[in-house]
Amino acid sequence: MERLEYERVKVSIKTLLGIDLSYYKDEQMRRRLDSWLARSNKASWDEYFAWIRRDEQERQRLRDYLTINVSEFFRDPERWQLLRTNIMPRLLQEQRQARRPRLRIWSAGCSTGQEAYSLAMLCDEMGIRPTPYILATDLDRGALKKAVARGPYIAEEVRHVSPPLLQRYFEPGGPPYFVREGLAQKVLFHEQNLLADPFEEDFDLIICRNVVIYFTNEAKETLYKKFNQALRPGGFLFLGGTEIISHPQAYGFTSFQISFYMKKVV
Repeated sequence: MERLEYERVKVSIKTLLGIDLSYYKDEQMRRRLDSWLARSNKASWDEYFAWIRRDEQERQRLRDYLTINVSEFFRDPERWQLLRTNIMPRLLQEQRQARRPRLRIWSAGCSTGQEAYSLAMLCDEMGIRPTPYILATDLDRGALKKAVARGPYIAEEVRHVSPPLLQRYFEPGGPPYFVREGLAQKVLFHEQNLLADPFEEDFDLIICRNVVIYFTNEAKETLYKKFNQALRPGGFLFLGGTEIISHPQAYGFTSFQISFYMKKVV
């Protein structure tokens, strides 16, 4: 796709879907769009956009395709173990000292729910009471629909879930697997555009893993600043294994351990 055509496509997508592709890496997104048009059996983007203006279902399919969803439960287990042994005990101690009612945790860009449900399992296994407030948000309505429906999840997505956790937190009879309703009730799912919508605040922990890798540097900078504002002093941002903030101090963070950044305490 040539640059001029891509600019026109971005305008149409923003108008029809409310998604601003200016925040996404150009080369990667142009390849995805070329592939989508080829599979649509339409001769041009003009023809395709004329079609989806009349077809709500196809508009939703395009929206789901553009909001990339790749996830699994307890992705990168060693990082989750670090969360359990180092980060969560620290947050719990600070919560008790400050006499805050409960922990506030946010899974930002939660996709189809695996990360948020992993959080709920971890907190329950640690015996954290009262139950933390766990917010999970994503732009993709289709992904959120699956998350709220508690699945289905394939075997590959639960490969890091131990047999005892699989028995305790998932309905019997899988694959495919469905999260038990009792666990699902611990998570609040909402639609949200990370780059355009306002954030809740005073979070102890924000988990946003394998999301910002798709964004431009400018969009990343905006997001890191917004995450910092949404955290309480001393709160943590948990990123994906390849998502490194080169100069965390520029956004009000200090590097704590691999994948974890702490909001500075003034």
